[in-house]
Amino acid sequence: MPPLETPQSAPLPVSFWQAFLFWFKLGLISFGGPAGQISIMHQELVERRRWISERRFLHALNYCMVLPGPEAQQLATYIGWLMHKTRGGIAAGVLFVLPSLFILIGLSWVYIAFGNLPLVAGLFYGIKPAVTAIVLQAAHRIGSRALKNNTLWAIATASFVAIFALKLPFPVIVAVAALVGYIGGRIAPEQFRAGGGHGKADLSFGPALIDDDTPTPEHARFRWAGLIKIAIVGLLLWLIPMGLLLASYGWEHTFTQMAWFFSKAALLTFGGAYAVLPYVYQGAVDHYGWLMPVQMIDGLALGETTPGPLIMVVAFVGFIGGYSKELFGLDSLFWAGAAAATLVTWFTFLPSFIFILAGGPMVESTHNDLKFTAPLTAITAAVVGVILNLALFFGYHVLWPTGFAGTFDWISALIALAAAVALFRFKRNVIHVIAACALLGLALKMGSFI
Repeated sequence: MPPLETPQSAPLPVSFWQAFLFWFKLGLISFGGPAGQISIMHQELVERRRWISERRFLHALNYCMVLPGPEAQQLATYIGWLMHKTRGGIAAGVLFVLPSLFILIGLSWVYIAFGNLPLVAGLFYGIKPAVTAIVLQAAHRIGSRALKNNTLWAIATASFVAIFALKLPFPVIVAVAALVGYIGGRIAPEQFRAGGGHGKADLSFGPALIDDDTPTPEHARFRWAGLIKIAIVGLLLWLIPMGLLLASYGWEHTFTQMAWFFSKAALLTFGGAYAVLPYVYQGAVDHYGWLMPVQMIDGLALGETTPGPLIMVVAFVGFIGGYSKELFGLDSLFWAGAAAATLVTWFTFLPSFIFILAGGPMVESTHNDLKFTAPLTAITAAVVGVILNLALFFGYHVLWPTGFAGTFDWISALIALAAAVALFRFKRNVIHVIAACALLGLALKMGSFI
């Protein structure tokens, strides 16, 4: 919640190492998928610390929403870059992913080496309803900020119908929303101004380090030379490891195929992890046989309940593939899995850094230009409908685990309701809610009630 008294002065400047510690903390607590992670960043960076204003935050988020890749990780990279240049962006983006990589390597090893543990099953039983409530809360939070008039409400509603009832692909929804915003920005510009033209959110938290009228930093100004430099460096960071894999193992080796496959997957993640999961499933399970269908489902559960982007499920896929294929021999199964998990994480996330560092200066040059911001404002409205659909997707699978024809899980429903009350009514911290629900699920599973 915003403070009762709005501060009148901007916070003190933040050093690189102060920001570094925050990004590290964020990587450890970024549960709840992209919606929950964006919600945490908004609370910390806009409301509490005031490192960036509401409008500048939403402008950066709009850009990240239209990119392939994990939007929450890209948003952290963008804000880190805006504050502390390239090293700030790299630190924010890497620290957003690194804790999740280590955690998933450890959990993947426990999963495949020791089988299904009742302890883990109990924790998951409580966490899944909590995640449903967190996503619903995020839809409410973003919607309350972005849907400032009936036009934007209509776009959000149409977006929900398009994805829920018509099953339209997310890129199509984004493209249509951008077109509506572009045309609407010319016909009725007052309907598509960032923040809805009311300014309530902009004023409620006080001045920010990067405020609405803060000039674009020198390093964030667009230059063709800078764009070309980033493109060349990014290409080399992809070509060199791919070339080494080809030279060391050949094209058909599992490592090389993983690098190529996840390079393609990284460019297809429009709309977040759920948009690309069918592609990953078809490739990793059906085509390459790196893991079995039931393992893919369990990996998704791990991805949902660990910090970091949901697309980090690719680390699980890589670990199981490297482990099961015995790439380093029977005596080094763990190291084969860890190497594969690290490899696929590199090739999956590299494009995200390039998109932010190369495209950020162009985005910064447009944050006061309505012809650019109107399409992005419409896209944000459309995303609210998509997030609501995601909440219903979670709710369906949690409350009817065997489908509508099966039994309604009323205990999960009560956990979800309790989590929602804690979030909406008592404004509890997301991490506290997840921890409490996990312990409740463990107690229920280990007890005699289920």
